[in-house]
Parts: sequence; structure tokens; C-alpha cells
Amino acid sequence: MSKHAWVFITYLIRLRERDRGAIAVLRRSLSFPPGEYPPAYPYVERFVGADSHGKDPFRLALYLVAGLFALHPHNTPNRLAASLGKLMFRRGSDSIEKRFIALLGADEDNIEKYLRQIVTLLAADDCGLDYVALLNDLPYWLNPNATEKHDQIRQRWARDFYGALIEEDVNAKTTSKPAINN
Repeated sequence: MSKHAWVFITYLIRLRERDRGAIAVLRRSLSFPPGEYPPAYPYVERFVGADSHGKDPFRLALYLVAGLFALHPHNTPNRLAASLGKLMFRRGSDSIEKRFIALLGADEDNIEKYLRQIVTLLAADDCGLDYVALLNDLPYWLNPNATEKHDQIRQRWARDFYGALIEEDVNAKTTSKPAINN
């Protein structure tokens, strides 16, 4: 699935460069449950497998990631939780951690709400995220029968978030100038 995710995100990047109307449609699709906004079909359905059904977790993930990308088209190598951890360090805001904890507690029925909030928060500070990694994770999160994999992803996201906080703290301490006592 990783190559398929990479191809899809590359497609979205190219779409952003040449068709702002399409990006507006995908952004608008976030106002609807994933995969239920027909104007977005021309841009996403071509990546859905022919044997997929309407509630297929990978199909839903494609629509959700397309909308999130359209909301904030800044693809970077930082996974979502790491980007959020770095943002929390920079802002020093406990509310970011609370939103992250709420995201970790989300299920397949409300994950899109929390992801929209998180991506909007990242967009406000122009912090990008790795949409390929997000697309690789979301089908498991959106699948109520993949609880073990969902738990593994949740734990990795927590390690990414808190690891980024530690990394930013260490970087800040090593780059600050030591006080000189005379």
C-alpha cells in the first residue's frame, strides 16, 4: 500500500500545481463524511480498487487524506504526530497536547473531525506533515475490525509526538549559548 499511497499523494501535489478548482472541491469534501461528496469522485475514485465498497477503509482514507491535503497542502517527511509535537514545543501550549490526546482516543466514526482540527492547527503555523504515512495509517484506524493494528498506530503516534517534544527540547538546549560567568 505504501507505493499506492505515494502515487496518490504525488497526484495530489501535481493537482495542486495545475488545478486550484479541484483542490477547492477536495477541501469542500471535508464538510461531508469521507467518500460522500460526489464532486470529489473524479479526483479520488480512480485510486480506489474496483472491488472496493462504499465503506471500504482504504477508500475512506483516500477521501479523508485528499480533503486534508487540500486544506493544508504542505507535504513533509515529518509524520503528523511529530509535526504536532514540534508545534507544541514551539508554542508551549498545553491545549495542543489535549487535542492530540483526543485524537488518540478517536474511533473510525470521529477521526476525521479530530484530524481536521489538527491539520488546521498545523496549517496556522505552516507546519507540514507526511501525507503518505498518514494514508498508510488511516485505513487501519477506519477499520473497526483492525483493533490490534489501530492500537499499534496509536502507540507509534504517541511515541512520535512525545519523541518530537524531547528532540526539540534537546535541540533548544544544545543550540542556546551557555552563560559566561566572570
